[in-house]
Amino acid sequence: MADTNESKLQLVTFQLGSESYGIDIMIVDGIVRVEETRSIPNAPNYVDGIFNLRGEIIPIINLHKRFQIRRAELSEEDMLLSGFIIIKISGMKLGIIIDKISRVITVDLDKMQLPPQMLSGIGAEYIQGVFTREEEYLILLDIERLFDPRELQQLGNLSS
Repeated sequence: MADTNESKLQLVTFQLGSESYGIDIMIVDGIVRVEETRSIPNAPNYVDGIFNLRGEIIPIINLHKRFQIRRAELSEEDMLLSGFIIIKISGMKLGIIIDKISRVITVDLDKMQLPPQMLSGIGAEYIQGVFTREEEYLILLDIERLFDPRELQQLGNLSS
């Protein structure tokens, strides 16, 4: 019997604090090493600033601040894998600060579980599901739900 790709999803995986997260590769526009951001007065506290990527101004979101997640303690080698994931959401680009990029993987959506009640960090309403891999969880973020339309409007104003 032929395997259909409809139940498969490609994820960009990364570490944020002590957890592993994944987001749909289709919303990822790129991955950028850590660069200097320019802070913006009166921006929400979870906005680290703006970043110029090839002439395009992109707001940089700090999920550590937004969800009170502690930064991961990384080795010097792993620090080379930290940076921003540039995502496209509602027609605009945002950068999300990550502790460490992992890899692109393919998951079987049939194996996705509901998030446990006591998952540290990001609230369950922002989580699409959880995959168990070896001894750890891989948390699938629902990027669309991370920002409400009003926040996106505010972030859009920062990049203009």
